[in-house]
Amino acid sequence: MTGLRAGDRFPDGVAFSYIPYSEDKSSINSCGIPVTYDASKEFADKKIVLVSVPGAFTGTCSEKHLPGYISSLAKFKGKGVDTVAVIAYNDAYVMSAWGKANQIKNDDILFLSDTDTAFSKKLGWLKGERTARYAMVIDKGSVVYAEKEPARDVTVSSAEAV
Repeated sequence: MTGLRAGDRFPDGVAFSYIPYSEDKSSINSCGIPVTYDASKEFADKKIVLVSVPGAFTGTCSEKHLPGYISSLAKFKGKGVDTVAVIAYNDAYVMSAWGKANQIKNDDILFLSDTDTAFSKKLGWLKGERTARYAMVIDKGSVVYAEKEPARDVTVSSAEAV
């Protein structure tokens, strides 16, 4: 599989590593236990915004990319989006800490690990050894928007573009 385009079905067998938010582990210094998040199953009957960044805690990702999704969360929910999910090549512990550092609670935004960049590799959407910067909207298993950044800036994968 190379890339995904509007009209494509979201593929079967897509799983990410994830640490669910829990109040008793809400401190950035405490960790939960990673579980497998079956995206193919979880996304099947929902409207999802999936955004990929090269790395948690990196400059552009933390200062330009993620803040737009945080500030636009209510707008996305108002348009029927069930879940906003952010993926990166980082492990589930780092992704969980990144969510906590951005004060995301109750899984308002899911921070998922594209373990070994497996999903991004299938798409051919990598940046070196990391996940590339891209975004997609999946509506009940059908891809309605999928764009990979053509250059270094945050344009087609920004919250505003999506």
